[in-house]
Amino acid sequence: MSKADRAVAYWLASVCVVVFCMIVIGGVTRLTHSGLSMVDWKPILGAIPPIGEDAWQDAFDAYKQYPEYQKVNKGMELSEFKFIYYWEYGHRLLGRIIGLIFFVPLLVLISLKMISRKLVPKLFVAFILGGLQGLLGWYMVKSGLVDIPRVSHFRLAAHLLLAMFLLAYLFWFLLDICQVDKESVSNQIRRWLVIVTVLFGVQVTYGAFVAGLRAGLGFNTFPLMNGSFMAEAATMMSPVWLNFTENGAMVQFIHRWVAVLLFFVSIAGFITAKNNSPRLFAGWLVLLVVLAAQFGLGVATLLFYVPISLASIHQAVAVVVMLVIVYLLYISKPIR
Repeated sequence: MSKADRAVAYWLASVCVVVFCMIVIGGVTRLTHSGLSMVDWKPILGAIPPIGEDAWQDAFDAYKQYPEYQKVNKGMELSEFKFIYYWEYGHRLLGRIIGLIFFVPLLVLISLKMISRKLVPKLFVAFILGGLQGLLGWYMVKSGLVDIPRVSHFRLAAHLLLAMFLLAYLFWFLLDICQVDKESVSNQIRRWLVIVTVLFGVQVTYGAFVAGLRAGLGFNTFPLMNGSFMAEAATMMSPVWLNFTENGAMVQFIHRWVAVLLFFVSIAGFITAKNNSPRLFAGWLVLLVVLAAQFGLGVATLLFYVPISLASIHQAVAVVVMLVIVYLLYISKPIR
C-alpha cells in the first residue's frame, strides 16, 4: 500500500469508527427518551448549548409547549430536562463533528492528489448522504412534536437504515483502498450471502419498528409470546396488512423469528463455505459467532424488559454483524 493510500485508509477508518459511535449514541438517545428534548433544528447555532440558567430556562419553556412534556413528563425538573437535552445535543453535535472530520480532510487529500479521481465523486456522494442523514433526523424528530409524543417508527427505521448504509458504503471503500484480496466463490455461496443480506435488512427494519412502537415492552417471554407461538393481539388490526407495520405484537413476532431464520440460513452458508478458502470459511464463522451473540442479546433484552445497557449493546452488535456481511460480500468474487 502506498503512503497516500495509507493516509486515506486511516482517515476513512477514523470516520467509520465515529459513524459507528454515532449509531450507538443514537440508540441510547432513543432509549433514554431524549430525542424530543430539542424542539428546533439550527444547523449552525445549534452547535452551542444553552449557556446560563436563563438560557436553560428558555429551552425548558420551549420544551413545555410540546406534547412530550404535557403528556409524559409533566412536572419534570430542570435538572432532569438537562439530562435528556444533553443526550440529544451530544447526538447532534457528533453528527456535526462527523461532517467536519469527513469534509475537511477530504478537501486536503484531494488538494494533495492523494485520492484517486475515480474515488472522489463517490466520497462526495457519501458527504451528501451524511447531510441527508441530518435532515432525515430532524424530519424524524418533527413527527414526535405533534399530538402523540413519539417519533414515527417509519422515519426511525429510515434514519437507522441510512446511517448503517452510509457506514457500509464507507467501509467498502476502506476495504478497497486496503486492497483486501478477493476469493472466487460458487454461485451457491453467493446466493446464501444475498439471502443473508436481505434477511438482515428486514431484521434491522423490524428492529427499528420494535423500538419505535416500543414493542419490546410487551410479551417479555421467549420463545412463546406469553404462552402462545403468536399472540392473539398480533392480528387484531383491520385490514390485516396493517398488523405487519403498525401492530407492536406482530412486529415483535416478525423480529424474533426473522432472527431465527437469519441464523439458520447463515449456518447453511457456513456449511457451504467450508470447502472454500480458509479466509472465506473464517469470515462465515465470525458471522455465525456475532449473530449468535446478537440473538442472545436480543432475547436477554426482551426478557429483562429492555434495559438501556443490553439494548444499546444489542444495537452495537447489529452494526458489527452488518460490517461482517459487507466484508463477506466484498471478498466473495463470483466464478466467471
